[in-house]
Amino acid sequence: MSFDEKRAWIQAVVAVCGYGTYVAIILGRTGDTPLAEVPYAGALLWTVGAAIVAGILLHMIAGMVTPNGTRTDQRDREINRFGEHVGQSFVVVGAVAALLMAMVEVRYFWIANAIYLAFVLSAVLGSVAKIAAYRRGFQ
Repeated sequence: MSFDEKRAWIQAVVAVCGYGTYVAIILGRTGDTPLAEVPYAGALLWTVGAAIVAGILLHMIAGMVTPNGTRTDQRDREINRFGEHVGQSFVVVGAVAALLMAMVEVRYFWIANAIYLAFVLSAVLGSVAKIAAYRRGFQ
């Protein structure tokens, strides 16, 4: 497995685990409170920060244990570019959704969560595209 494929796996797992933790925290706080009134900002910031730190640490560890180092070739660069283009579609969709939500004055909770979900889906979809390109071949 190349270093870039390991990076794709790490990004996918960290994104899913970070967002899953965030959702569990928010749903755990609901009780009798409506979902949009649950305090979310702290949990969102902490889970995003923890995911960034975990991603950095796991990338460092992967770089240390990869036998051929972190060298990339033309195929790796093309697969990375392909995955990034595929993943960016969700960033655009999330930005448009947040813009529309702001225009109709939806609560900040929903806007922030739509943006966070778009970033997570972007990371996961981009990583899945990269992994599929590595596993099934890439032109």
